[in-house]
Amino acid sequence: MTSNSEGKELVIKREIHAPRELVFKAWSEAEHLKSWWGPKGFEISVKHLDFRPGGFFHYRMQAPDGSQMWGKFLYQEIKAPEKIVWFNCFSDEEGNIVRAPFSDLIPLEIRNEVTLIDNYGTTTMTICSRPNNATEEERSFFEGMFESMEQGFGGTFDQLDQYLSER
Repeated sequence: MTSNSEGKELVIKREIHAPRELVFKAWSEAEHLKSWWGPKGFEISVKHLDFRPGGFFHYRMQAPDGSQMWGKFLYQEIKAPEKIVWFNCFSDEEGNIVRAPFSDLIPLEIRNEVTLIDNYGTTTMTICSRPNNATEEERSFFEGMFESMEQGFGGTFDQLDQYLSER
């Protein structure tokens, strides 16, 4: 966890047992993303992926109980194969940014930056997340969710590691 003028930032570092170029592809191609992104047990359907600065990834997450949520990445910066910066948002089916279905205090936009460092066949992946244009109440709520987000990202990154080990 680090701090800046926008409040505290969630920082998670993970060793992925795959080459950096493959890890980057897993983040940048629809066929890969739908196979590992999201909470454990959820099915991801890709509605749209335009992987470029100014482009977006629009997807549906379906829980085992059949309930659905929509999400969207708004890509800001891409430096292949080492860095991706995007805003992550909840959305509706049409792609409009909406509040999280489970809390009005989740910031509308979370800025994420993932960096990939080559370690001779494995990849050190670091993700840094912080609210963007959030109120003080939203920032405080976001910071209070760090433990839960670490668990959520941990499960997602377990899925990434498993998926890439099968490639």
